Amino acid sequence: MQVLLAEKRGFCFGVTKAVCEAEKALETFGQGNVYALGPIIHNKQVCRKLEQAGLKVVETLDEVPADGVVLIRSHGVSPDVTEALQARGLQAVDATCRLVKRAQQVVKQLHDEGYQVVMIGDKDHPEVKGVVAYAPSVIIVDSEVEVDALLPSHGRLGIVAQTTHAPENVGKLIGYIASKPFREIKIVNTLCSETARRQQAAIDLCSKVDVMFVLGGLHSANTKELADLCRQQGVPTHHLENWEQFKPERVAGKQAAGVTAGASTPEWVVQEFVEKLQAI
Repeated sequence: MQVLLAEKRGFCFGVTKAVCEAEKALETFGQGNVYALGPIIHNKQVCRKLEQAGLKVVETLDEVPADGVVLIRSHGVSPDVTEALQARGLQAVDATCRLVKRAQQVVKQLHDEGYQVVMIGDKDHPEVKGVVAYAPSVIIVDSEVEVDALLPSHGRLGIVAQTTHAPENVGKLIGYIASKPFREIKIVNTLCSETARRQQAAIDLCSKVDVMFVLGGLHSANTKELADLCRQQGVPTHHLENWEQFKPERVAGKQAAGVTAGASTPEWVVQEFVEKLQAI
């Protein structure tokens, strides 16, 4: 079977940094002494390898002993967590993506300038939870219905977006907000350009294939965005974590398959999938 790969795919610089920081921390402080506050990235295969190397994943700082080292994952944390780390005197390794850090700073700045801060994103995503904690009363919206229900009818809005959201979707929602009678709207672009390049590469590939496979964690926001964008192009699209989830009927009658991967998906997962798909 003919298999085509998206030119831009897989690990972004933020994920690469997080994995490297985790590996370096394990080497420096030893197995069993490094604790991650939640999965450092949204990829089970990578997280499993790090856990096998000695990384311990916890949900709260209460689970970290006094001599433990805390790894802050790529999605970042709220100021409360940073303050708690300092209060307990815990050593920390910060693997927060630099674009997430910028979003945190922008939210605080907009609030200090007197804007009602609005974040376009998934309210349950760890990045969003951490970013909105940098200012009080940040409103999170991800649809026109939520805009109508949550936003005040007047005033000054300062708008940011979850870094991994699709630019087209963010643009549509900003356009809808702009149609409302707000006195002033200030928009700061916090979108990740690496994510945007991967999305455009996937869209371009859709026009050349009969079926698309998007590889990555099922809970990965940017991977889900990739799959949604491919479906919007009218191409049958399957979001899988790896080859184990593949079913032969998905390529029945197809001549060419396209493969791309989310920003947390390692290249070895992609290559294994491609090799086995080509063999069909």
